Amino acid sequence: MEKRTIALLKVHSTAVLFGLSGVFGVLIESGTDVLVFGRAVFAFLFLWIFFKARGSRLTPRELGLQLLSGILLATHWVTFYLGVKIGGVAVGTLGFASFPAFVTLFEMLAFKEKLHLKEYLLLLAISVGLVMITPAFEFGNQTTQGLLWGIASAASYGVLAVLNRFNAGKLSGTEASLWQYLAVALVLFPVTAPQLPTVSLTDWVWIACVGLFCTTLAYTFFVSSLDTINARTAAMIISLESVYAIAVAWILLGEPPTLKMLIGGAIIILSVAWTNLKK
Repeated sequence: MEKRTIALLKVHSTAVLFGLSGVFGVLIESGTDVLVFGRAVFAFLFLWIFFKARGSRLTPRELGLQLLSGILLATHWVTFYLGVKIGGVAVGTLGFASFPAFVTLFEMLAFKEKLHLKEYLLLLAISVGLVMITPAFEFGNQTTQGLLWGIASAASYGVLAVLNRFNAGKLSGTEASLWQYLAVALVLFPVTAPQLPTVSLTDWVWIACVGLFCTTLAYTFFVSSLDTINARTAAMIISLESVYAIAVAWILLGEPPTLKMLIGGAIIILSVAWTNLKK
């Protein structure tokens, strides 16, 4: 199997696992800061034990970049789960699905790359799909607030995706993930420490699942794919997360999508599939 095909399969797997993380966010009753702290700690431990990952010695500049990446990752996770808890799985993940637009902007600025017609069409199709899926546009509405948190999550992750691509040649995917999870845990520990004794055993089990499947595997797949495909292409595929999340929430949580959601999801799926078939 050629290298690019493997990279694309990794990113699609990431989209599925990211979608599941939103569902877990609804099941976990603890606050978003505790959820994100626990997610980072479990992800760090799983990566260290099962993948035998060891952080290589970094220069001060590289260490600073990884710390910045960790702060961006923590921001992305906290805002994402706020969107899911406030607006619901569909709205929170749909807000995050807008991040291809942010990646496109940041990647153009950072790497001076030009967009092709297919990418413009794909961005347009994703935008139309998101408009179709979004249930309400009232600023004072709780659903809208969840959407705005999801968009904030998209913006922070857009910066992170480009930064990960910039570092892709210097660190392996597992090494970069290891340092970033450690940075997230260190940043959030002072805030979450007083709350940790009150977290239920059930929450710890769900958080561990998020740490293993939706984080360790998902982010390692994503970061390691960026040495073959650009962050913009990866972002287009990750936009499928919202579709997977809505489907799982429908099956497991009894949150059926509306007809507009189904049509919007179909537009997103077909546009991403068309782009990949063309390539």
